[in-house]
Amino acid sequence: MHWYYVFALIIIGIDQLTKWIVVKSMEIGEQITVIENFFYLTSHRNSGAAWGILEGQMIFFYIVTVIVVIGIIYYMQSYAKHDKLLAIGLSLILGGAIGNFIDRIFRKEVVDFADFIIFNYDFPIFNVADSALTIGVILVIIATIIDEMKQRKEKPKK
Repeated sequence: MHWYYVFALIIIGIDQLTKWIVVKSMEIGEQITVIENFFYLTSHRNSGAAWGILEGQMIFFYIVTVIVVIGIIYYMQSYAKHDKLLAIGLSLILGGAIGNFIDRIFRKEVVDFADFIIFNYDFPIFNVADSALTIGVILVIIATIIDEMKQRKEKPKK
């Protein structure tokens, strides 16, 4: 097994462990102050996607997640062996997608708990899987830009 699959499994494990702790130790809506006016642990459930969009559309999420996971595995098999940054980004996306997929299958909703207020904006509550997905997408974009720049440099000028 390639290291990037192990990395994705670690992301899934951390995601599921943190969600399990929140579910077992906090009531829905309960909030614990970590840093006043900045960071709270808030037990929240989401039956939609980011910011609650497409709430309750579980069949849609099942289908999209399976397609995304298949696509990510294909890209990992095809390209991740040769590009460490791309491999890390894809691993984060894979781990995040599967982490939230597990919630949707077993809980019919996603457990969220990281609650930040940034410059007086109460950012939507999220979880480890959401963070992994976001960071993964950013890394894949950066890896793609770097690859494009390398290809342009290698291309002979006419």
